[in-house]
Amino acid sequence: MTNWLPDLSRGSGPVYLRLADSIESAIASGALPAGSKLPPQRNLAYDIGVTIGTIGRAYALVHERGLIAGEVGRGTYVLNRAEMPPGEQTDALAVSLGGTRFQDAPADKIRFDTTAAPDLGQGKIISAILAEIGEQHLTEISSYSRSFPRNWFDAGRRWLARSGWTPEVENIVPTLGAHAAAVAVIAAVSAPGDKIVFENLTYTQVSRSARLLGRRTVTVDSDEFGVIPDDFERLCQQQHPKIAFLMPTVHNPTVTIMPYERRAAIAAIARKHSVWLIEDDLYGGMADDETPLIAALAPDRTFLVNGLSKSVAAGVRGGWVACPPHFAQRIKVTHRMVTGGLPFILAETCARLVESGRAHEIRKEVIGELSRRAHLAREHLQGFDFAWHPHAPFLWLKLPEPWMSGTFKNAAFRDGVLVDDEDEFKAARSEKTYYRIRIGFSSPKTGQELTAGLIILRRLLENGGSAYDGEI
Repeated sequence: MTNWLPDLSRGSGPVYLRLADSIESAIASGALPAGSKLPPQRNLAYDIGVTIGTIGRAYALVHERGLIAGEVGRGTYVLNRAEMPPGEQTDALAVSLGGTRFQDAPADKIRFDTTAAPDLGQGKIISAILAEIGEQHLTEISSYSRSFPRNWFDAGRRWLARSGWTPEVENIVPTLGAHAAAVAVIAAVSAPGDKIVFENLTYTQVSRSARLLGRRTVTVDSDEFGVIPDDFERLCQQQHPKIAFLMPTVHNPTVTIMPYERRAAIAAIARKHSVWLIEDDLYGGMADDETPLIAALAPDRTFLVNGLSKSVAAGVRGGWVACPPHFAQRIKVTHRMVTGGLPFILAETCARLVESGRAHEIRKEVIGELSRRAHLAREHLQGFDFAWHPHAPFLWLKLPEPWMSGTFKNAAFRDGVLVDDEDEFKAARSEKTYYRIRIGFSSPKTGQELTAGLIILRRLLENGGSAYDGEI
């Protein structure tokens, strides 16, 4: 470790800013050469007589400047920018939007940080469909998609139908997955500066995308039954949001299923305050839950989005959105502007998967496999507190004392497992601490790999952090 202390006597402004500037100067002068390790935050805070929060802000600022990088479980090191390929240069915006996951996950780790549909050999089915399309539509696959065939909409209508409700085909828009559908809706029915409601914990790829589009994020409180209607009403009265993004069935990451009464209350409040709703049903179609969709309760205000990534195959990038009446054309145009357009070969593949019944068959097999994995995870994590659903590809585990979410994630990484800490799912800065991690178990290729990862996690949970000394 480098024996270096900053000189904070020069300069002006907050201590964290002077410290960041001192680190940058030391790097420029060679006092902190490339590859040198910065002092652990707690040690440096003690040495210069400031809080660890001040050190953290300074390190974060220097990180945003692209001068240092944290290696999880090892410490913070000075980067050699001269040797870094252009694509790997650190960018402040990329850091702020990237979440807490590795953008390029190490290949030697067991991945419990993804929930894409497990590989059950569906690639062979998809490759056969691609070959058929190649033979039958040579012109279409070599050009832009200038017209959308009827079967793309019929497939979406079939895939989105659930719990006794089926959308009208004229309200369907094919999309590049559920994420693209949600972002297109946000872009289409709100303007820069408008406020978008997200739960405190949510699928943050959408909330980050909304911020990138210039929308503002506000958060609503939830409990074990999902969004709390009284808090949603308060937000609507005080903040006047334009849209609310919700996951009522198998919420990510909490696995909550919102009861009917809550859904009806949310729908009524949204209608009262003219708030649009995006209902993400990506996991809902796997849950075997008969609770009515919010889209069924408020079809005039709800955009229902779903896709194939969690239950069929993530690689085909297929999805659909069912819109309120008269909004389909707007969403179709906006989706094209946001994404660049829908490739014929992908949209046709997804439509054929659904209309042939093969997508439903694959989903049934995926659900069976996930159920086996979920029960295996329950067995290996018995005695610990976690929320789960037998058809969901993840569980939401409460960490025992003295583990913190980020610290446990670092320790798991050191021992060869990637998990998601709670910060990955926070839509905005929050003082709330849940002391939880999400364990996604759809990625391991074999039962042996899954078991090995679960054994590692249990060992960490049982030792209470006694064998882990984090540096960052």
